[in-house]
Amino acid sequence: MKMEQYAYIRVSTKEQHIDRQIMALKPYSISPKNIYCDYQSGKDFERPEYRKLIRKLKEG
Repeated sequence: MKMEQYAYIRVSTKEQHIDRQIMALKPYSISPKNIYCDYQSGKDFERPEYRKLIRKLKEG
């Protein structure tokens, strides 16, 4: 059974682009629906997409 793969991307501002991070993920063939991205500061973990990803993950 193939394990589902996920990725998390964060940039600090809306002006920054996620393109380079998306390109870096290409070799892993992660489905776009499994890539979560937040556009906000890294000062804490109050990030909506990060929280969605954590809820989605299963042990193992």
